[in-house]
Amino acid sequence: MTAVRLVATDLDGTLVRSDGSISSRTTAAVRAAQDAGITVVAVTGRPPRWMTEVGHVLGDGLAICANGAFVIDLRSLEIVRSFPMESAVAYDVARALRAVVPGAVFAVESGQAFGHEPTYPARWPTPGDTVVAELERLLEAPVNKLLARAGDLDPDEFLDLAHGAVASLATVTHSSNDGLVEISAAGVTKASTLAVLCEELGVDPSETVAFGDMPNDLPMLTWAGRGIAVANAHPAVLAAAEEVTASNDDDGVAVVLERLLC
Repeated sequence: MTAVRLVATDLDGTLVRSDGSISSRTTAAVRAAQDAGITVVAVTGRPPRWMTEVGHVLGDGLAICANGAFVIDLRSLEIVRSFPMESAVAYDVARALRAVVPGAVFAVESGQAFGHEPTYPARWPTPGDTVVAELERLLEAPVNKLLARAGDLDPDEFLDLAHGAVASLATVTHSSNDGLVEISAAGVTKASTLAVLCEELGVDPSETVAFGDMPNDLPMLTWAGRGIAVANAHPAVLAAAEEVTASNDDDGVAVVLERLLC
């Protein structure tokens, strides 16, 4: 069996428990892997500003955020690489999506900034400098991630509609249970940015293990040498994964890391 040199793990629903914590067992397993010379990289849908609370577990190094749209330095939270979607493309995406889901409302992640339309229902605390404006203003500059909400529409149904409407323009996925789709520049996924990082590190895909739970993890799980789903994963992820470990609440990532280090 090929030696593991890099572990890529999603955060929410995978490394992070349902209560938002990372257990002491998982923390110890991550640190043991790092001590053994294995690079551990968080590959998440979170924006950079939501990464402060995981630094104590992952330590220094890089993390991939916003489904591959950013690479950040975990110590400083500075963006070291960005894969944005051009403004005109983002506008065409929003217009096409509204044509099939008329009630869709949008928000944007642009660098370190966040903005949303006045009717966008923000489900999490937003920064004090959040821009609340009409879509035309939000899309005046390139965006790293376009977020679309559609009320109570089932997220899988919403994703299917969005994919049919904009797949030729952008990458669409989801990682939620409440009618949200996440849209990145064409070709930008967790896997595409992880591949760039691994190439720079001289790590072959066969030397990687990846963990995830939601559709936005699928490209990464199928790209990695070994793709592992946690037991609480979305049905599509469970079907595609090479292996299923324990749930996020039962330290599924730690279970595998401990076995790797035996």
